[in-house]
Amino acid sequence: MRAARLIKMVLLLQSRPSMTAAELARELEVSERTITRDALALSEAGVPVYADRGRAGGYRLIGGYRTRLTGLARSEAEALFLSGVPGALRQMGLDDAASAARLKVSAALLPSLRDAPSSAAQRFHLDAPGWYQEPRTPELLPVLAEAVWDDRTVSVRYRRGTRAARRDVERELEPYGLVLKAGVWYLCARAGTSFRVYRVDRFTAVTPGEERFSRDEGFDLPAFWEERAAEFARSILRAEAVVRLTEAGARRLPYVTDRAAALEALAAAGPPDAEGRVTVTLPVESDEVAYAQLLPLGPEAEVLGPRSLRALFADAAARLARLYG
Repeated sequence: MRAARLIKMVLLLQSRPSMTAAELARELEVSERTITRDALALSEAGVPVYADRGRAGGYRLIGGYRTRLTGLARSEAEALFLSGVPGALRQMGLDDAASAARLKVSAALLPSLRDAPSSAAQRFHLDAPGWYQEPRTPELLPVLAEAVWDDRTVSVRYRRGTRAARRDVERELEPYGLVLKAGVWYLCARAGTSFRVYRVDRFTAVTPGEERFSRDEGFDLPAFWEERAAEFARSILRAEAVVRLTEAGARRLPYVTDRAAALEALAAAGPPDAEGRVTVTLPVESDEVAYAQLLPLGPEAEVLGPRSLRALFADAAARLARLYG
């Protein structure tokens, strides 16, 4: 415990010209008296910690005691501090490790690059969850994250099915990677000989095993996720809607429904009719989902088919006419 604190104290002093005892005590969450003792211990161990006396005094390192990453350009140093999502690191239980890593990098940078962390933080912030969602941390996420880091097999119990027909299944998994998509965590794992994707919030039990698995070096997590995400998006679009769109409706269509499907439908549409409207055949998940997605287009979209979906819009139009007529 004390050894880790002494190392952190040295790193703090490397990253700044000097720090007061109060500042060090606040950063290390100890008393100023402990800081005095730690400074003495470092000095006795050969670390050149110097104490400046007086009201404006503090602690600093002398004699150029530092390690420098001289090969980093400013843009590279700033990019280092954009490489993670702070909220995601907290949820995985890695915020302390990330903080220590940032501190070590800051301490090792050349003086001319010392402002890289604050420079990046003041200009960019990564906010992963979607709008109108209260982000929730899955209870078992830290356990899975640790297993991913250790390449350790896990025995899991996973909730499958709809709310009306829900059941738990048990699996032995090799956890390869975690993905945060729009505030939802997913585990990419090998089950038997195939790779699969699991929602982390549907795990009801996770038990790390004693054995470590041999990771397939050819596995590419970003490429795997991109492929599976595209497959999933295509798989749920099992129905079609025929929609007549104004120019404004055509512009807005990719923003209210599946973007790739909308762009393909617009590209395949024929020329505009006499009123300047185009008719598209749009892949959709179901009548209910299509209704929720297309309704915000209002009068910029007319649903021509199927008849069941058109009936939903006709009913909505009638109710709106009664409200505003």
